[in-house]
Amino acid sequence: MALNTNKDLKLYYSIKEVAETIGVTETLLRYWEREFPQISPHKTSRQIRQYTKKDIETIRQIYLLVKVRGLKLSAAREALRQEQDKVARDAEVLRRLTAVKAELDLLRRQLGDMA
Repeated sequence: MALNTNKDLKLYYSIKEVAETIGVTETLLRYWEREFPQISPHKTSRQIRQYTKKDIETIRQIYLLVKVRGLKLSAAREALRQEQDKVARDAEVLRRLTAVKAELDLLRRQLGDMA
């Protein structure tokens, strides 16, 4: 029986997978975990972090506030606390636009190969 590698079916993600998905370092994720109480990955008995999809969405929101908008951590904490819905929508829009850009880049490369 083959192992199902479909990431949509996973319950937990490693810190490495999350870091690669978001585009940050593992060290930054650990730092944000200390700074933002909203990020609370499950830890195994060996202290290995296991992130849920909810944790990943919260990290996307923090990335939007800190890296894209340029807010300081204290301002990002406040925005996340007070405007959770708006920040979540903005993070989803950013995620979709990034996916569209990646797809367009792939198409451009494929068309360049045909010429």
